[in-house]
Amino acid sequence: MTTPQHAVVLGASWAGMLTAHVLARHARSVTVVERDVLPGRPAQRRGLPQARHVHVLWSGGARIVEDLLPGAIDRVLAAGARRVAFHEDVVTLMSHGWQHRFPARQYVIMGGRPLLDWAVREQVLADGRVRLRQRTEAVSLTGDARRVAGVEVRDVESGAREVLDADLVVDATGRGSGLRRWLSGLGLPPLDEDVVDAGIAYSTREFVAPPGATSGFPAVNVAADHRVRVPGRFGVVFPQEGGRWMVTLSCTRGGGLPTREEDFLPYARSLRDPLVADLIGPAEPITPVFVSHIGANRRLYPERLDRWPDGLLVLGDSLAAFNPIHGHGMSAAARAAAVLAGRLAGDGLGPGAAHETQREISAAVDDPWIMAASKDLEYVNCRNRSTDPRLNDTSGVTRQFMDLIAAKSMCSRAVSDVVTDVISMSSPQAELGSSDFLALMQRDGAVAELTGPPLSREELAIVNLQPRSAALR
Repeated sequence: MTTPQHAVVLGASWAGMLTAHVLARHARSVTVVERDVLPGRPAQRRGLPQARHVHVLWSGGARIVEDLLPGAIDRVLAAGARRVAFHEDVVTLMSHGWQHRFPARQYVIMGGRPLLDWAVREQVLADGRVRLRQRTEAVSLTGDARRVAGVEVRDVESGAREVLDADLVVDATGRGSGLRRWLSGLGLPPLDEDVVDAGIAYSTREFVAPPGATSGFPAVNVAADHRVRVPGRFGVVFPQEGGRWMVTLSCTRGGGLPTREEDFLPYARSLRDPLVADLIGPAEPITPVFVSHIGANRRLYPERLDRWPDGLLVLGDSLAAFNPIHGHGMSAAARAAAVLAGRLAGDGLGPGAAHETQREISAAVDDPWIMAASKDLEYVNCRNRSTDPRLNDTSGVTRQFMDLIAAKSMCSRAVSDVVTDVISMSSPQAELGSSDFLALMQRDGAVAELTGPPLSREELAIVNLQPRSAALR
């Protein structure tokens, strides 16, 4: 069996639907199993609570999605999402200061997570090659340690169980995946797991944006300075479809996240710069405050097992889940789907190929994993339960090097371009250690540091703010 006749994908979120589409190009039939009832429009659902907070799709991931599913990104943009040039259309207070708004090198897609999921889901289901089983959850895998033969599922409402036979089962159920338990049921040893947990928590509220602000005003990002050894506090104002701003305030462990409406604005004023508070102070709120504490970086290592059953793959948040503040989850899922697409278009999934394919998928999420986990380690009270030597550098050399890069990139266009390529997952992280980049760090000149947010008079007028003259663009 090099091409699955029947594939079952567990989970109908972003990762699951991209995977189902890839499989539908090759398999005779594809079934997607989903516990929720999926809305027929962009709307929140119970099984995706993090969708109430800001999401971005980096350009590296967006290009993959467009390659796998042509027209999907245009569909999102037509529905009101915004293509934000990075750094040109973003005002960012980094750990080391204000980032210059250099001409765009990459971009992010900013829109509500329900919109992003809906656009992909509707397009995948529209061609009729994927069958969706809603209100159904996976209970266990069938087969043995050598080969998975299907999955036992349960109807959420009736409790009735049945077995779905499959040549390939893909776990894309997310952070709540039962994979480790399922593998134990097949007689396989426990999977290694790394967790880097900065105790991140999120508080989000939506506002009516001033007229013209969602298209004529930049996205805003105020980050904490990890060098100040106190819990980090963050705030973002991102444009959304429907003339809205989504404002997410967050903190690391001990940062005192606001959970009540009356505390939201005062918390925004406690950030390193008052820009977020200045923007939302006069704005009309249109939602209550939504709070989430789901933010630890967690990764499983199926590739480390000496044996891995044919007929099984794991990807998305089931494999590696990231602190959402870094915006890498959806792009990492797209990278994994692209690996599977390449495998099916090439040698296929013959005997032993599942383990090799899983190694390739794990390698595809390594860059976003190490970027997110190493960044969170910078904050006080971060709990590190990882075996990865890159995340256990007690010498401080890695952190010092990253601080040098951060300080240089905010004032050097050439350095910023390389860093942006890496962050957007358009270039490998290894680029930051290349001889060319190290030489660039030494020779490239830098413009003067900014003393305030780089906003033009025209942009300030849109939001009715007075200029800070020393920081005008």
